[in-house]
Amino acid sequence: MAWSSGGVAATMAAALVAALVALAGRASASPAEGIQPLSKIAVHKATVEIQSSAFVEATPSLLGEQGEDTEWVTVKYGWTDPSDDDWIGVFSPSEFNSSATCPNPWPAEEPYLCTAPIKYQFANYSENYIFWGKGSIRLQLINQRSDFSFALFTGGLDNPKLIAVSEPIAFKNPKAPVFPRLAQGKSHDEMTVTWTSGYDISEAYPFVEWGALLVAAAGAAAPPQQTTRAPAGTLTFNQGSMCGEPARTVGWRDPGFIHTAFLRDLWPNKEYYYRIGHELHDGSVVWGKPYSFRAPPSPGQKSLQRIIVFGDMGKAERDGSNEYAAYQPGSLNTTDALISDLDNYDIVFHIGDMPYANGYISQWDQFTAQVAPITARKPYMVASGNHERDWPDTAAFWDVEDSGGECGVPAETYYYYPAENRANFWYKVDYGMFRFCVADSEHDWRIGTPQYEFIEHCLSTVDRKHQPWLIFATHRVLGYSSNAWYAGEGSFEEPEGRENLQRLWQKYRVDIAYFGHVHNYERTCPMYQCMTSEKSHYSGTMNGTIFVVAGGGGCHLSSYTTAIPKWSIYRDHDFGFTKLTAFNHSSLLFEYMKSSDGKVYDSFTIHRDYRDVLRCVHDSCFPTTLAT
Repeated sequence: MAWSSGGVAATMAAALVAALVALAGRASASPAEGIQPLSKIAVHKATVEIQSSAFVEATPSLLGEQGEDTEWVTVKYGWTDPSDDDWIGVFSPSEFNSSATCPNPWPAEEPYLCTAPIKYQFANYSENYIFWGKGSIRLQLINQRSDFSFALFTGGLDNPKLIAVSEPIAFKNPKAPVFPRLAQGKSHDEMTVTWTSGYDISEAYPFVEWGALLVAAAGAAAPPQQTTRAPAGTLTFNQGSMCGEPARTVGWRDPGFIHTAFLRDLWPNKEYYYRIGHELHDGSVVWGKPYSFRAPPSPGQKSLQRIIVFGDMGKAERDGSNEYAAYQPGSLNTTDALISDLDNYDIVFHIGDMPYANGYISQWDQFTAQVAPITARKPYMVASGNHERDWPDTAAFWDVEDSGGECGVPAETYYYYPAENRANFWYKVDYGMFRFCVADSEHDWRIGTPQYEFIEHCLSTVDRKHQPWLIFATHRVLGYSSNAWYAGEGSFEEPEGRENLQRLWQKYRVDIAYFGHVHNYERTCPMYQCMTSEKSHYSGTMNGTIFVVAGGGGCHLSSYTTAIPKWSIYRDHDFGFTKLTAFNHSSLLFEYMKSSDGKVYDSFTIHRDYRDVLRCVHDSCFPTTLAT
């Protein structure tokens, strides 16, 4: 590449309610605000001022020679006038100001850039850069379907001037299938596999090779003698699918192709082998790595069932790049804690705010790579958060710009979830003795809406004899939180949250309601009325729902109000996640663990028989009378 310088309103009340909700949304996008690191770069102001004394070199030039999808690169750079605010940007594709990258450039008299890097690091991250005018850093790259170049900028992030660009480097097969993501299908005997590649359906046929693992004499799993191939569907999205900046402008990057295959008629709890692949037109196959998973238990089945729940994790870079003001400081700790404990849980629920890409589409690839050791082995169920969905005038419930113009499109494409309509991010999951009703707090949930009808149907149709553990989950706090921002609003909740849903939770005797959005951990007593002084063990008649905020997955933490409400049992201002363990139909263990050490810091147990669920408590039964 050559570079050179140069109708009629329904009612007044309804209108007032809508205005109040919109106002609440505008007041704060989140109880804990943050800044996407890439958004600090003033790409619109960047100019090209190549300096003869400046250089950038990256080695090795060929990555993934043995099929690796992640590689470390050494970048050397320097020039004669080093500054504290010089920085290195990683761009992909390597020609980051070409007509292909900038289809609709904005007017500029000087040479300009129109795309953000996929990551960056300050040049003085290398020791003695200012003294010697030379530096060297190591950066981690993932296979993202295109080549890479490295650029040296001066002028800081606010007034960047491009002074040197490296020769491009690339993975051996940039189009290779990578980062499989398991999710439970619409039925208990169906597993879905989703992955990303550079192969359009016109170039290759995507599929999953899979089969049941055999049990060897010693009890270890052996490779399957027979396998079958499940075809995969292919989706993608384009720049026109985005709703605003930066997703439509400097944050745009081609997402490649996202493929999903359905593995059906699984035997409950059986181990299966699988491998993603693409059959080229000449009959050869480009393979991904082999993995295995355990099929879900059938609804009501008694077995040991262990479930992880958290929200708001975000992504971070293992090479130290992209980190600004500790945006997501606990992300890797949570990821690594879950990777190290893979054998001790069965399914994961990430209840919203996944990578916090905020319109920088490259970050979705980065996130799928970060969690791939988990998602390739365990079903990874996701929920919609404000940083995935919210954008003005797009039918979101909140009139805020938290998604950076994504308006839900990447989240709804990169991950599979068993919704009837993928644009409506609500669904149910039956997992053995559990039923999960996953709602979408970014769409209207109030009485009379389609989502309210879904929530009631999900809660009311579970057979509590066989699935005694009923869990509600959504992103924003529709129940209770003593977060300082909520306390300042005098609500301890999102507007109109529990006012519309509390009777449903009580009527159908929801055991636990989970929320994220607030970046900390908090547990309440069984709420409707706190009928007991017990804090660690609950048994007998179910009197109310326990509310849990599990939003400490990794993004910068939220503060509490100083006054502790009487319903708040345990609070922790740290990063962590929760785990549910069902031993049988009457015993459930809840645990909260810190990401830093994986140890349990809060827990409680529930022991309850079926008749304890049937018993009427306040607002849970219709009035009855004796026959005469």
